Amino acid sequence: MERTTPAPAVSSLAGRRGLYADNEPFAYGWLPTGGPHEIFYEECGRPDGKPAVILHGGPGGAINPTMRRFLDPARWRMTLFDQRGCGRSRPNASLEDNTTWSLIEDIERLREHLGIEKWTVFGGSWGSTLALAYAIKHPDRVAGLILRGVFLLTDRELGWFYQDGASMLFPDAWERFCAPIPAAERADMIGAYHRRLTHPDRKVQAEAAAAWSQWEGDTISIRGPEARPSKFNEIDFAIAFARIECHFFANRGFFPEDGWILKNIDKIRGIPGWIVQGRFDVVTPMEAAWKLKTAWPEARFEVVWDAGHASTEPGIVDALVRATDQALAV
Repeated sequence: MERTTPAPAVSSLAGRRGLYADNEPFAYGWLPTGGPHEIFYEECGRPDGKPAVILHGGPGGAINPTMRRFLDPARWRMTLFDQRGCGRSRPNASLEDNTTWSLIEDIERLREHLGIEKWTVFGGSWGSTLALAYAIKHPDRVAGLILRGVFLLTDRELGWFYQDGASMLFPDAWERFCAPIPAAERADMIGAYHRRLTHPDRKVQAEAAAAWSQWEGDTISIRGPEARPSKFNEIDFAIAFARIECHFFANRGFFPEDGWILKNIDKIRGIPGWIVQGRFDVVTPMEAAWKLKTAWPEARFEVVWDAGHASTEPGIVDALVRATDQALAV
């Protein structure tokens, strides 16, 4: 039977929902992985609430208090963790045994450690990539998927953002991104940055990390520089973020083939899903979300017309909060 894709829902400007109130963890710790990494995690919300795991972006980002506020703390049991090499996980910025598959193992290890049978998976940007890959590998452990700024980690998407595409919309920011790279190396910007971000000299790493992080910060939101995450200005964070992100992208997400997620999407089509996408998202353009929705027509799909990539843009917040409320019922 031919699949048909209904028109997406479009968020309204009126009556938008805001984030839930600040809430503090009721538990936290470091989870050993059996290797060099220890994973920092925290639990928030209601200890006997509906379980959810919240996946941060990057790769190379970290959890932050705002991420707890997209789900109702009176009804959800939220688990957040810093992925390998990120945030408070140890060792910081490490690339050793740091792949998509090892992160999926960490999610399962954490689920078992916490005694959770099944949970809703919430992730945006790279978090959406990891959520989809985890669900494909462990569909029986996923009660629902809530995705924002869909990123399928294909060659086409990487080329758009790091080679030729977004550069045409942000030529000034692109010039800054190119500055540390000699002209002779610019035909492969990811490769050129990877060599510098894995260089033994921390000064070389720091210069590349600052430019890599600024490029993402400059393009993340239609609200402009004010939406640039302040952590991008902290050199330790920038180095971990840029090193890990570039490591994953230079290795094409460690997927066995380009387009692996969509080629395996039938494994998750029975899982309830919500997709939220900013119409003017430059970091992860809407094409990927549209392809995902076409391959997974059962998922609910909402386009926010006055938003880019940032999760904190008002229309994105509204759509995600409504999605997490709806997911309580499945």
